[in-house]
Amino acid sequence: MGDGAAWIWNLIREIFGKTDECLDIYHALEHVSNCGKALYGTGQSFKDWLDRVRLVLLSVGFAGMERELQSLEGALTGKKNKSKREAIESLQNYLRKHEGRLHYAERLAAGRTIGSGLIEGACKNLVGKRMKQTGACWKIDRANRISIPRRGTLRR
Repeated sequence: MGDGAAWIWNLIREIFGKTDECLDIYHALEHVSNCGKALYGTGQSFKDWLDRVRLVLLSVGFAGMERELQSLEGALTGKKNKSKREAIESLQNYLRKHEGRLHYAERLAAGRTIGSGLIEGACKNLVGKRMKQTGACWKIDRANRISIPRRGTLRR
């Protein structure tokens, strides 16, 4: 589970090897929302579009989003729509980088999470509280041992 930053995926591969990666749905939808605002502003048209493409992303993943965005882009011609086409292209490029991480329907069907809230909460509560205890004084190498597991130390 990650937010889309390349360094996160690289670190995951370094520590765990090949894994089933998932782009955090909230980060994916942040990019979708930004594109929608560029296309429709913030009114009801934007909300309707966002509701529809959210379902497409959750149920079909990359293929569905690519189809939706290509259809939308094809309808936008002329100089005055250049910024809208650029917003669509930006979203397409972002999603294309994460094509293999957008299998939300399969993960949900298997009872797996698609958001990083549980992971972020665990880091805050387990690691953060331990490292910020009153009177705690950490050397960098020992702090890293707590927060960054070594390859092979965690079960997959």
